[in-house]
Amino acid sequence: MAETHAPEGEAGGRPGPVDWEGIERSPEFQELVRKRRAFVLPATIFFFTWYMGFIVLAAYAESFMSERVYQGLTVGYVLALTQFVMVVVLGLLYLSRSTNIYDPLAARAIEGHVAPDPGEGRDRAGGAPAPTAGGEAVR
Repeated sequence: MAETHAPEGEAGGRPGPVDWEGIERSPEFQELVRKRRAFVLPATIFFFTWYMGFIVLAAYAESFMSERVYQGLTVGYVLALTQFVMVVVLGLLYLSRSTNIYDPLAARAIEGHVAPDPGEGRDRAGGAPAPTAGGEAVR
């Protein structure tokens, strides 16, 4: 069942009715889900594989992990630090994809499914214009 209103906007006003099922059925939304899944699933598998590889090496390849790379820095420490690097890199990649791919797709998916609010600029009763932050009425 479609909800009648979307969440409150930045200005505190409420947009008109939203057809949530229509958005879900739209080709733009389906493309958004498909593209997001195509990134998130492989990235998650890659990260967990990298992490579990580190755990397995730490458990079973003690001599390899204790080899010194530079002064007191061992292979184990280097691989442990790459976990943090991996989180930052994957986070930045997702942020970039979100801005360039997912957000525009989401906007296109929503575009035709939100009715304009007929009472915009009016108070809740639909009478006088709503006051602004300074207390004056907007006309």
